[in-house]
Amino acid sequence: MGRVRDFLVKIGLRAPRPSRTIMGNNPDYQGFSIGEWSYGHPRVPRGEDGTTLTVGRFCSFASGVTILTGFNHRTDWVSTYPFQVMVGDKMRLPYPSVSKGDVVIGNDVWVGTDALILSGVTIGNGAVIGARSVVTKNVPPYAIVAGSPARVVKYRFDQQTIEALLAIAWWDWPPAKIEEALPLLMSSDLKAFIRRYGVPQP
Repeated sequence: MGRVRDFLVKIGLRAPRPSRTIMGNNPDYQGFSIGEWSYGHPRVPRGEDGTTLTVGRFCSFASGVTILTGFNHRTDWVSTYPFQVMVGDKMRLPYPSVSKGDVVIGNDVWVGTDALILSGVTIGNGAVIGARSVVTKNVPPYAIVAGSPARVVKYRFDQQTIEALLAIAWWDWPPAKIEEALPLLMSSDLKAFIRRYGVPQP
């Protein structure tokens, strides 16, 4: 467990004074909702249309990830060019880019290197976004997606297991319970994990 302990100290879970808001402490994400223990430094350009970003807990962002909350050029206009760049404030021009809505990323999501997530997308809990993927639509929980545009390659687990994990929602547990569960959280013994922590069925 030495390496596990070192990693947890690094991300703040077992530090003497835990820093649970690894990404949330970064001023680049001020005004966004960033869950505890999520880490990485995705690029998130800010538009002027009020759309925002929500990231759950325990998310992992590799290098080069970009999340766009807006900046879609107007394909329904005669020109897609943002003419404000050329004329500045000399004319009262309408804002040239649009957004499809907020970006919502669930808990325990892994986003691979150089992935691009577009506006209006919701990524479910436990999903995996492949390297260099372009995510243009919603990603179901525990799906693995890849490509441009990103498509579901497979699901990490069968549907019954996914439903059990979503019901358990381990990411909402207090740190002490997560630490206790680490031997099973960091294993492929899904049946043992669900037996130990599963929600009793009525």
